[in-house]
Amino acid sequence: MSPTKADVPVQPSAPDLDILGDQVTLHPGGYVEPPTQDEASERNLVEHMARFRESPLDFLREISLHVSGTGWRAYDDVIGQPIYYPGFADNMKAAVLRTPMLQQRIQDLADRRLDAEEKQGLFGQDLEKTQKRSARKEEIMTSLQEVATSLTDGMICKFESKRFIRGAYYLCTQLLTRAYHQGIHVSSEEVLRLRSVAETAAKSKHSIIFLPCHRSHVDYVSLQLICYRLGIALPTVVAGDNLKMPVLGAFLQNAGAMWIRRSFGNDALYTTLVQSYIDTLLQNGLNIECFIEGGRSRTGKLLAPKFGILSFLLDSVLSGRVEDAIICPVSTQYDKVIETESYISELLGQPKPQENLRDFLSASSVLSLKLGRVDVRFHEPWSLRSFITEQRARVSDVNPSSALSDPLSRESRVRLLRTLGYKALSDINAVSVVMPTALIGTVLLTLRGRGVGKSELVRRVEWLSDRVRAKGGRVAHFAGAPTSTIIERGLDVLGPGLVGTIDDLPETTYYAVDRFQLSFYRNMTIHLFISEALVCAAMYTKVKQGGGPEHQRISFEELYEQVGFLSFIFRGEFIYPTAGLLPNLNRTLIGLESDGVVTLTRSQPEKRPGPVRTDAHDIVSVELSSAERKIGRENFDFYNFLLWPFIESTWLAAVALMGLTPPAPRQSEIWLDVRQTQETTQLLGKTLYHQGDLSYFEAVNKETLKNAFQLFEEEGMIQVRKSTKNISPSSIRLSPEWRPGRDGQGLIVPEGKLWDFIEKIAKSRREGKNRRDGATVSTRVIRLADLVGKQLYEIAVVEGDAENVESQKRRGRRKREGDGRARL
Repeated sequence: MSPTKADVPVQPSAPDLDILGDQVTLHPGGYVEPPTQDEASERNLVEHMARFRESPLDFLREISLHVSGTGWRAYDDVIGQPIYYPGFADNMKAAVLRTPMLQQRIQDLADRRLDAEEKQGLFGQDLEKTQKRSARKEEIMTSLQEVATSLTDGMICKFESKRFIRGAYYLCTQLLTRAYHQGIHVSSEEVLRLRSVAETAAKSKHSIIFLPCHRSHVDYVSLQLICYRLGIALPTVVAGDNLKMPVLGAFLQNAGAMWIRRSFGNDALYTTLVQSYIDTLLQNGLNIECFIEGGRSRTGKLLAPKFGILSFLLDSVLSGRVEDAIICPVSTQYDKVIETESYISELLGQPKPQENLRDFLSASSVLSLKLGRVDVRFHEPWSLRSFITEQRARVSDVNPSSALSDPLSRESRVRLLRTLGYKALSDINAVSVVMPTALIGTVLLTLRGRGVGKSELVRRVEWLSDRVRAKGGRVAHFAGAPTSTIIERGLDVLGPGLVGTIDDLPETTYYAVDRFQLSFYRNMTIHLFISEALVCAAMYTKVKQGGGPEHQRISFEELYEQVGFLSFIFRGEFIYPTAGLLPNLNRTLIGLESDGVVTLTRSQPEKRPGPVRTDAHDIVSVELSSAERKIGRENFDFYNFLLWPFIESTWLAAVALMGLTPPAPRQSEIWLDVRQTQETTQLLGKTLYHQGDLSYFEAVNKETLKNAFQLFEEEGMIQVRKSTKNISPSSIRLSPEWRPGRDGQGLIVPEGKLWDFIEKIAKSRREGKNRRDGATVSTRVIRLADLVGKQLYEIAVVEGDAENVESQKRRGRRKREGDGRARL
């Protein structure tokens, strides 16, 4: 959202980028004031293209420049290995098909099939057995080669025509700048560094592996546009075949997409084929782009890493088939994400719509929106080979006899893969830019009141911006524009559907209209404050009890236990600092003390009781500072408001488990459908919200509930049975040791391991008018959970009976068919 003045004309065409040696000069438009020294490194790379209705001559001029390939548009002298030449796809396909790994897999599959046929006696016992087996093997291998050829042709990207990519660049820039009217912004310093790394990698024939976060379909479009504009070889983009739709699929494949299945299952040939293609790309020094989170984040924050494609990339280097590759984590941030409306529908339980071209181009009238700008940031690239060497050395130094020190062991590979995934996510967070819409959304959702005046909104946004910078984060630059102007433009981008305005008051007041959708933008900042949020939520267990400061004081041991518990239940939600619980807790407390939020009481180590050591800091107890109390706990509340929706969601999921208690002993072996169980949990949450027992409607978020159920499964609280027809979980039941009992009237008794778990979560829940103690939960809430749980059991019994009837019918048909064959 570069600030502009009314008298400054908007440039009618895209700015040029002069590249001379190691000097990069960008010519942006739309800046009002000269940027400060800190802001000079940020530039708009892609801005408004000329439009026919507004300036037909400029429009035709731009088309002619792209078609003829004038200047940088020619895309001739790219930094990297040659791409976009006739025959590229055929050369790549031939290289993939002749890889030793793929040929060996085809040989193994053929031998396995021959062994199975031989056991069935299909080759007989005569002298021609060897000849029959040999002929059959050749037939099977030919068939497998044909399958591999067909799969490869449908998978690989097709960098064939420069004329195509010139036109594609122009078309995509036109579409993108119509939606994001302030263009794509990058850091000049990061661009210079990336070009330098790309030049070095090209000389060594090493690939650059871009690992971006994934929030929108615009992610891969923006990165391709940046690489094209900077003259860097376009990466091959690992994409799910759900986008392989008519017309668009072929377009994306020619622009760099490689298609892979969403699930490989047990298809050994396909798995080996993907690995062979990855090997071929890396061996030839071709760049790759893959989204480390797997799919798009529907919640605004980073998702846990998915290790599928990452494991292929790691194996290529670990095995020695590839010498090295360069990892470049990338952060892409938006003033507003095009797909947020559809995300909210999905998170509320509506099924995900099938991808199609019409929706892709017209999402929220994308061609006429003004969604602000896109900010793309590149972390300093690093060598994958060096990373592997460092991790191995670290493990060997700590425990030389450990199985993890063996580079070939499965444990070593799994640990290395997890470390690689979370390091990439940490690097993405480190360079992420907090946009004005994220600042506004965060402030509006961390207020106790219904709304906020303009002056207070400005003050809180400035405070939050300072806190972001103090935590090592980045706030988007806007050429020295005043905060009020930046907020006004951010509110324009968010629109009245998300933030309401009341003007006929002594001071203009703003309030959150769609809190659920605004939570997407709040979640873009939460990673910066997760440590403080965990500490404050743990302190809240005492603060919410009221009374004087001495009654709200919490001992270090109690704080340590509750912070550890909250960190444990949110391990699938957030990325924590790697130092460990105790060092992170100490550092966070010291930071909160220096900010004037808390007061720490210390004593000598030998005088302080308790099993937990605090090392140098030796903190005995923690309480809110007098300064924080004087300002109404606004900083303390801010951190709590960030985490409370997630606490509510996990509490809701745990309460829903109470409803999985079998209504009768004979039903203890019944398995419930996982999807129906999660949908019922959302229904329970909506009921509790409207009845006042749930503070946040965001708590019914499908993704957060899904993460909670994943935690419950990992901890053995629930048992999940996988379907034989689908790799996703299909049925669920509450583990026997976690099941609460029922009284003589058949009501669930609020006691036992599960109830204690729920109560421990509830300690950090935001207090409400109807929830001063556990009485409400133990009566009305548990009754509702039991009600929806019984409905699940009724459905399971009916479906089980129907399945038994159908099974009996199938057995009857088979018996009749057998009797008929016998008579015949």
